[in-house]
Amino acid sequence: MKKIEAVIRKSKFRVVKEALHEVGLNFFSYWDVTGVGNEKEGHVYRGVSYSTENIQRRCISIVVNDDLVETTVKTILDSASTGKVGDGKIFVTNIEESYRIRTGDKGGETLK
Repeated sequence: MKKIEAVIRKSKFRVVKEALHEVGLNFFSYWDVTGVGNEKEGHVYRGVSYSTENIQRRCISIVVNDDLVETTVKTILDSASTGKVGDGKIFVTNIEESYRIRTGDKGGETLK
């Protein structure tokens, strides 16, 4: 099992969520995060200058069986990308075990 965490633009969340649902990934967690990125310049929008020092993003956390890692990562890459600085990052880490609280079951079957 792997845990996939994606930090994406808030504006792309709906597109990513729908794309994940289309490939059968219907359970995941998400939350709003603020971070500091590599881009240090300010931007001007409608004549108002604003800082990009603190960037609002959304973090998505998904645990999948090993056979779904590539599909999940590709889906996020394809749906979250704008081709511009600040599109985000994806991190993949190992999960040693999972348990279903209701039944006490453990292992990859708990993800279904």
